Parts: sequence; structure tokens; C-alpha cells
Amino acid sequence: MPSLAELVSVFLTTTRDVLPIAVILTVFQAFVLRRAPPDPRRLLFGFACVLAGLALFLLGLEHALFPLGKTMAAQLTERALAAEGAADPRDFGWLYAFAFAIGFATTVAEPSLIAVALKANELSGGAIGVFGLRVAVALGVAVGITLGVFRIVVGAPLHHFIIVGYVVVVVQTFFAPRLIVPLAYDSGGVTTSTVSVPLIAALGLGLAMSVPGRSPLVDGFGLIAFASLFPIMSVMAYAQIAEWRSRRVGRADEPGPEEAPGTPGGSP
Repeated sequence: MPSLAELVSVFLTTTRDVLPIAVILTVFQAFVLRRAPPDPRRLLFGFACVLAGLALFLLGLEHALFPLGKTMAAQLTERALAAEGAADPRDFGWLYAFAFAIGFATTVAEPSLIAVALKANELSGGAIGVFGLRVAVALGVAVGITLGVFRIVVGAPLHHFIIVGYVVVVVQTFFAPRLIVPLAYDSGGVTTSTVSVPLIAALGLGLAMSVPGRSPLVDGFGLIAFASLFPIMSVMAYAQIAEWRSRRVGRADEPGPEEAPGTPGGSP
């Protein structure tokens, strides 16, 4: 359990980090807009709640999420290494399954993704489904994290995966519906937020420290890049599949030559 001194220290550090934002907002409010902020007491209370929430969140990261991710990665890696005594990628099946599951679960629960999905549904008039978009983004993150874990296991260079991934994204951009392209690019950013980043980062670092021959500094980082890249692909693929299905249904609903009005055998 964190001590009172640690809690006070984290709170003071959080206040120091957030203070520049408060100063900038105050300066613009006073010298540029030249208006008093509405309901100052409410703003101060909200600011205090933000500070308290951030401090508690940072404590939770340090005492729960980071240790949990590292422990899970270490235990699953030990199980794989116990099979053959060497880092054979085929022995890490449970680790890949865990990476896929944790990537999907943390993304579906991401508050920023829920907010973006609700706003996209509202502005598109319901054309973009909230649940469908969340699942598409979550699948992209899950696949990306799994591939990133595979990269750490085999020790492959990070830039090879990233370059190929962005080439695929650029090609998809030319064929995806224009409505979905900006949303797809933004989806890569909203996935790396408060819920997903701590567990993903802890998983990568714990795995790099557990696999023989891997460096936590060189191999442990990079999973967040996968989590940002692959949702762009999955969202555009989701839109492309939806567009293809709608065209197919539209062609199926079109009357055939024998059913067309004014043709022999058709209705007059």
C-alpha cells in the first residue's frame, strides 16, 4: 500500500505538471479574452478533482497496472521457455493469446474511443455504428499488439513492420470511402490513452526482460506504435467491407431482365 508521504509527493508532482496548463488558460482568459471565467468556484473544484484523479491514477499505474503487466508477461514467457529451453516463437502461443485479449479488452473500454464513436455516430446520422467502430478499432489494436509481441520474441527490427504497415495504410487510403479516412487516422490516436497504454507498455517491457537476448530499451518499447498503426487499417477495412456488402445487396435487389417492367414476362 502507498504511504501518505508517497501520496503527497505524487500529488505535488501532478500539481507541478498541470500548473502550466492552468497558467496558460488564466493568461488567455485575463489578457486576451478579458473576461472573468464563468462560475470560478466550480472551475476550481473541477481542477482540484482533476489533480486528485491524476494523482490516484499515477499511483494505480505504479502499484497495480505496471506490475501486473510485467508479471503476466514474465509468467507466460517462463511457461514457453520451459517447453524447449529456447525462445522458439512457436512456444509462445499463450502469450500471443494474452496479447490479443488484453489489446482488445483495453481498447473496447477506452473512454476516448467511446467518446469518438458516439460523436462519429451522431455526425454521420447513424451511418457509423458505435459498437461496430469500437470493435473494428479494438480488433486492430489486438492484431497490432500480437504482432508486436511476436516481433519482441523473434527480435526483428521495429522499422520493418512500421514501414510495411504505413505502406498498407497509404494504399488503403486510396480505396477506402472518403467518409471514413479521417476517422480511421484519428482512431489510431484515441487507442493510446489512459487504459491501454499502461498495460501495453508494461507488457512490452516485461516481455523484453524475460526473453533471453532481448533489451528492454531496444525491444521493450514499440508496442504502442503497433497499437496506433493497426486500428487505421482495421477501420478502413471495416468501411471497405461495409461498402462492398451494401453494393452486393443493392445488386441483389435490382430486378432482373425477366422482372423488369415492360419486358416479356415482366409486370406491365
